[in-house]
Amino acid sequence: MITCPRSSGMGCSGHFLPLQCTLASHALSGLLIYLACLIEGIITETPAQLRLVNGPSQCSGRVEVLHDHHWGTVCDDDWSLSEAMVVCRQLGCGAAVSAPGSAHFGQGSGHIWLDNVNCTGAETVLSECPSRPWGSNDCSHREDAGVVCSDTKTSEHRLVRLMNGSNNCIGRVEVFHDQKWGTVCDDTWDLQDAAVVCRELGCGMAMSAPGSAHFGQGSDPIWQDNVHCIGTESTLEECTLNNWGEHNCGHSEDAGVVCTGTNPLQLRVQDGPGPCAGRVEVLYNATWYGVCDSSWTMLEAKVVCKQLGCGPAESAPIGAQFSQGHDLTLLEGLNCRGTESLLLECQQRNTGPGLCRHGMAAGVVCTEMKDIMHSCSVLSGLLGVVAMLCGILLVMYLGVRCRRQAGRILDKSHVRKMENAGMS
Repeated sequence: MITCPRSSGMGCSGHFLPLQCTLASHALSGLLIYLACLIEGIITETPAQLRLVNGPSQCSGRVEVLHDHHWGTVCDDDWSLSEAMVVCRQLGCGAAVSAPGSAHFGQGSGHIWLDNVNCTGAETVLSECPSRPWGSNDCSHREDAGVVCSDTKTSEHRLVRLMNGSNNCIGRVEVFHDQKWGTVCDDTWDLQDAAVVCRELGCGMAMSAPGSAHFGQGSDPIWQDNVHCIGTESTLEECTLNNWGEHNCGHSEDAGVVCTGTNPLQLRVQDGPGPCAGRVEVLYNATWYGVCDSSWTMLEAKVVCKQLGCGPAESAPIGAQFSQGHDLTLLEGLNCRGTESLLLECQQRNTGPGLCRHGMAAGVVCTEMKDIMHSCSVLSGLLGVVAMLCGILLVMYLGVRCRRQAGRILDKSHVRKMENAGMS
């Protein structure tokens, strides 16, 4: 029910359900589109990569974060041991020892991506901490933040390893107990458990936690089942574990892990119209190599787009759409499901440069995030305009109705006065 304001002194009211339903229908449609854009942005967001630069080891140095395909620094405003703790955890570098500011490890260059970062210390990655919007700051590079971690990567003996992957930060999880290596069952296995394994191995962030013997079946024993980690533990032993050897699994349920690695294989696209379309290349031993297009499909393209931080894959061109590049390729025999986070997770053979025996360089065309954000911005603006117009039309409509009702009341009052005057 819509009622005219009492301050008008008219006291009129009416039930205008057809108008309400029409306005509500248009507003709801616009709102659903707007929320869909917001949800899309939330779902596709991935944790920002970190690195420590210009320090004495890979676990101490100036903090730099990757955003919008560019590395940038972090301002030391509000920078403390809590933020350093999250950085060390994300990089698998043990505990935070100190959080030096004032460009202790030298001044960076380019973007200052983050300022006023405020972590509790329990977060898994730095991008989970509240901060100013990306690129918003009142700093110079004289205020670049740094971190010194204890560096658990110097540990001499590992009780966890990853097997049958393309590098030592990807593969089937195996744990050492009673002088034997054994596997872990994938019951309750999730990203929190994978995060602890990556941290313990000094392999950066966890990207996925595949089960169902994704990296092949191991051999007896199966040491652990129903592993439950919070995600902030330093080693798998700190998690809630069953008794050793107690399980109800077969090796078809062996758990796996995909970590970013301390120096994850980088991707780029070349000779395309923008940063999200072109010939796919990977960096290996300081050299960029192409990817062979044998068995190249939209599933592989989908993973590439995800790793590049672009939008959904539009096509997976092969052959001559983009130039061939040099003859050597790095990855061949890829077999993606489309759910992987890194292209290396799809690799079925050992990684190494060689000739593309059955095809040419593979390419990809992804949707650029700026196009998606522009569409969402346009829809958001249209929604605002529609809402404003609805409000204006509603006020105008109610004003007309109320004035008409007030006119009727005044006419009736005038008639009564005339009748009373005639009777007297």
